[in-house]
Amino acid sequence: MLSEERKLLILKKVNENKSVTVQELKAYLNTSESTIRRAITDLNREGKLVKVYGGAIALEAKGNAKELSVQEKEKINRQEKQRIAKYAASLIEKGDYVFIDSGTTTEYMIEYITQKDATYVTNAVSHAKNLARKGMKVLLIGGELKENTEAIVGADAILNIQKYHFTKGFFGTNGVSAKLGFSTPDIREAMIKKVAIENTLMGHRYILSDHDKFGKSSPVTFSDFGGTVVITDRKPDDIYMNMMEIRVSR
Repeated sequence: MLSEERKLLILKKVNENKSVTVQELKAYLNTSESTIRRAITDLNREGKLVKVYGGAIALEAKGNAKELSVQEKEKINRQEKQRIAKYAASLIEKGDYVFIDSGTTTEYMIEYITQKDATYVTNAVSHAKNLARKGMKVLLIGGELKENTEAIVGADAILNIQKYHFTKGFFGTNGVSAKLGFSTPDIREAMIKKVAIENTLMGHRYILSDHDKFGKSSPVTFSDFGGTVVITDRKPDDIYMNMMEIRVSR
């Protein structure tokens, strides 16, 4: 198979599935891992996809479900989110390298964060500003600004996040499904979450989810339950208790 033909097939697969692993492409094209990696590197250099650890993701895609604005989300389960946020903030320790995802529950965390001997990386402009006002060391990911959630997304943001290795990460979710894992409406935000979670230590990938999110799903899954810890405000059904580590804030 010619190199250009192989690259076209890889690009088609990535755009169809939104993300693909090297192992999947190896089986699909019946060729070596090194050949697949070279093709992905070429396509990434040509600006046709985004190379990530272990595979590639589509460069551009749109979610197909309406997502609430930050202002709308803030009105839902405010007290529950604040309890979750307070507990999450208490987990940050001296020397941590922390990723804080965009979202309303993670935004509530900022009020409760007191650990100044840590580095905070975020893709949310408001989070970065509020952390800086508190005298924290903050790194704001660069990229495309998504208006309704005020999150930084896109290929540049993903490439920036790939440079980091986080000791702890705190992530929002729109749904927690026994079948589909953690999900969100917009694939651009999903890809940010996916890459940041993969670059966070297992067992320290904290998903902040109020009780209303359990049993619900959005169009794009960004993580399964492996290595994650769910922080919530109410004990969920036993099916979830048996599938993942769950901590209930008080």
